Amino acid sequence: MLTDILVEDLQVVFCGINPGLSSAHKGYPFANGSNRFWKVIHQAGFTGRQLAPEEWQQLQDFGCGITALVARPTVEASELNRDELRDGGEMLKEKILRYQPRALAILGKQAFSKAFGISKVNWGHQALKIGRTEVWVLPNPSGLNRATLDELVASYRELYTSLNP
Repeated sequence: MLTDILVEDLQVVFCGINPGLSSAHKGYPFANGSNRFWKVIHQAGFTGRQLAPEEWQQLQDFGCGITALVARPTVEASELNRDELRDGGEMLKEKILRYQPRALAILGKQAFSKAFGISKVNWGHQALKIGRTEVWVLPNPSGLNRATLDELVASYRELYTSLNP
């Protein structure tokens, strides 16, 4: 089971869907070499340098946290069932209400939709707030996502810019 980075006064908490098998095996998030998370958050402005996956705990030094909707590792997120995602959404709300980061970035439209029971979801800033926390839906940086690196960076940079005008 991967450990969250959740503390008070975070700028953003990135919420992945669930750990992949390599992350579960290595013990840190976004460990798969094909995942573009570390490159994307750096290029979008969240980190002063590109962190290696094994440096994941340093996210906190940049005002960033990390968690997942579901703790169970899978090869693909599509293996998760609706109940797991809905239950994960409830647990996520509790975590966010406790720590109140400025923003929560959920990485995946379908996972957000199932976790929060919202059928029509657009990318970016959402009408939903959790306490004082703004909610954003950003594309998943997984290598399975067809979005280009530039498209991912642009999406994440929109959130970064809204937090750092």
